[in-house]
Amino acid sequence: MIHSHCLAPARAQRPIDAPTSPTMYGRLFPDLPSLSAEQESLFALGRAGGLCDCGDTADEPSSLGTVAAGWPFFGQFVAHDITADRSTPQAHADLSKLRNARSPRLNLEGLYGDGPVGHPFFYQRADPAKLLTAPDGGDLLRNGEGTAIIGDPRNDSHVVVSQMHLAFVHAHNAFVDRVRASGVSEALVFDTAARELMWHYQTIVLREFLPSLIGPELTELIMRGDRRYYRPDEIAYIPLEFADAAYRYGHSQIRHRYRLSSVGDDVPMFPDLLGFQPVAVKHRIDWHALFNAPGAPPAARAKKIDGRLVGSLIALPVALTGACEVEEYHSLAVRDLERGQGVGLPSGEAVARRMGETPLSTEEVGTSRTGWSGETPLWYYVLREADVREAGNRLGPVGARIVGEVLIGLLDLDTDSVRHAPTSWKPSATFIDLLTRQIR
Repeated sequence: MIHSHCLAPARAQRPIDAPTSPTMYGRLFPDLPSLSAEQESLFALGRAGGLCDCGDTADEPSSLGTVAAGWPFFGQFVAHDITADRSTPQAHADLSKLRNARSPRLNLEGLYGDGPVGHPFFYQRADPAKLLTAPDGGDLLRNGEGTAIIGDPRNDSHVVVSQMHLAFVHAHNAFVDRVRASGVSEALVFDTAARELMWHYQTIVLREFLPSLIGPELTELIMRGDRRYYRPDEIAYIPLEFADAAYRYGHSQIRHRYRLSSVGDDVPMFPDLLGFQPVAVKHRIDWHALFNAPGAPPAARAKKIDGRLVGSLIALPVALTGACEVEEYHSLAVRDLERGQGVGLPSGEAVARRMGETPLSTEEVGTSRTGWSGETPLWYYVLREADVREAGNRLGPVGARIVGEVLIGLLDLDTDSVRHAPTSWKPSATFIDLLTRQIR
């Protein structure tokens, strides 16, 4: 998962103690001291040839985990969704409206925008309940210069997330057909279809994505109410420990190369799958290559979460980073490390102690090999914890707690989410069903 907002080096700022408006980020552990390290130490850890660099070797079986290769990209899609609306509200705005309209939600805002009335150019003229695609349905709707006409341009940053956004477009249109066939009045077709897709999407987060990332036991525990740290009083917010550390785990899961269908060659993420342009026919994705499906051969595996990033992320293309006077800023690892320091995150060991977990030893973290002294940046700690505690197949106790509590908490706080759906509602499609248009 490569977030567009992580492609600018963080600037140092005063740590945020608590969210003061519906659009601000906040801290889970505001009383823990910030970790401070010399910039050169961060560069030594994250630059090309540093500890975070796993080079350009092939995707060997020993480097791959048990998770299907597509899940980190779904994680990126979710990240874009919950950070989609960060505009500043007017001081006199109604608090309840702000809670629903501006606080972070898993509500597919990047797909729907402001709906057929607010963003009519996303929708079909002859059938405004349905979203538009490219004429042949194989790519996003684009203007004459190839720019995607979608609610969140970050969902066109590379081919995999672009094609995933397209799959959600097709899924919405299929739900429109389904609710019409069930006899829903035309005035309610769009809202009903959008609600169906949103609840299916949220169910995928709860029943497929999180169990594979943090484990089914912890997922169920948090869903039953065991949220210990993410407990907003009134308005949901995004913790910095989540946004700038724990939820960046997926950077370590990106492979060197991907095969997108049963035909064609393996291709690297960059530059071959760089987005912001029409998707080549040969790069259109057969989702069975990236996600498991009943009766189909196993999908490719994601790389283990181990603290190392593939060469294409250590040397990001200029098309993503822009011109960088500092060579190290082409490294996504350096950018992740600097963001954590820039927003004043505590060390991984400090968070582990606060959670009652035994911190990783110096040998388990491994940073001493670079001359690093002191405790560990939270982002890198979460990656090493996953490797040491869970063999790189899912997040360890610190990372899992942060990610699970925030995502489930956001759904708990949203009264329109599937967590508050009638008990009679049941999902009718899994994620692979949704991706492959198997919606009946």
